[in-house]
Amino acid sequence: MLSNPAEYDLAEELSSRSLGDGANVGLWPGMTIYRYVEPTVPKWDEIQSLSVCIVAQGRKAVTADGHHYVYDRYQYLVLRSNLHFRSQILDATPDEPFLAFVLQIDPAVVRKVSAEIVGRRGSSDQAPAPTEGQDQGVVSELDDELMSAVLRFLRSLDADSDRRVLTPLYLQELVYRILQRDRFSKLLLIAGQQDDGNSVAAALNYVNVHLSEPLTVDILAGQVNLSPSAFSRRFREVTGRSPYQFVKETRLERARELLLERRLGVGDISVAVGYASQSHFTKEFRARFGTTPGEYADADGLSCDLRAAR
Repeated sequence: MLSNPAEYDLAEELSSRSLGDGANVGLWPGMTIYRYVEPTVPKWDEIQSLSVCIVAQGRKAVTADGHHYVYDRYQYLVLRSNLHFRSQILDATPDEPFLAFVLQIDPAVVRKVSAEIVGRRGSSDQAPAPTEGQDQGVVSELDDELMSAVLRFLRSLDADSDRRVLTPLYLQELVYRILQRDRFSKLLLIAGQQDDGNSVAAALNYVNVHLSEPLTVDILAGQVNLSPSAFSRRFREVTGRSPYQFVKETRLERARELLLERRLGVGDISVAVGYASQSHFTKEFRARFGTTPGEYADADGLSCDLRAAR
């Protein structure tokens, strides 16, 4: 637990880096800052890499594989990769918006840091073997050391030289502080179960950060130094989908979120999620959601979400 929560300003740090309501990406690969001024209806989402979500203000609920997690200010949730889950913002107001950030972490970083810890503690501290029915995540409390590491990580993103030199080190420190907590063995277990491979995880991060840009198989394969055929085969083995299918689904899901935020018109959203043709965007959106983007954004579209959540 934090000894003096008043001295920390994590909410202020996240608010200053948020361009608006909803998901804010681009500050660091795999990092998203979330800001909401009112509660949301439950919605389904998916993560591709081991992820940590830290709440600075407000309260959130996540349901994954039958397990329900509720966490709020100065708590964090760790979820394994390739997980389909339902999330809902429970507490948020214009005066005190919900503020949190999600950081996808390469399992190799966790294993590297944990190996150093195990090396000092001895092999008896290694994580137990996986067992059936275990939770897919962990909720824990922030303490002074972890909060300090989080703030150093965020503040290092402001300057290019700090990003190159300090941010990777602070990321490792953040992982180290989490592993030092009482859930050491559980997080090691989650990290040890990651079998998606660094190449696919890196490609997924690239897609999320560059969603408005062209994203062909050749481009994604080039990002991870694989041939297009080898990359496509590995990607399908890990995700169960082709790179093309994944990119299309990610674009349409992001478009749906932007429509519900009501800050951009359909044409601007089409461009923001990488469609060169608005008519093509409308056709694919209708095929996935059963309605046009414009219809989905109106009151009828919102009420459909509300009815589905009941």
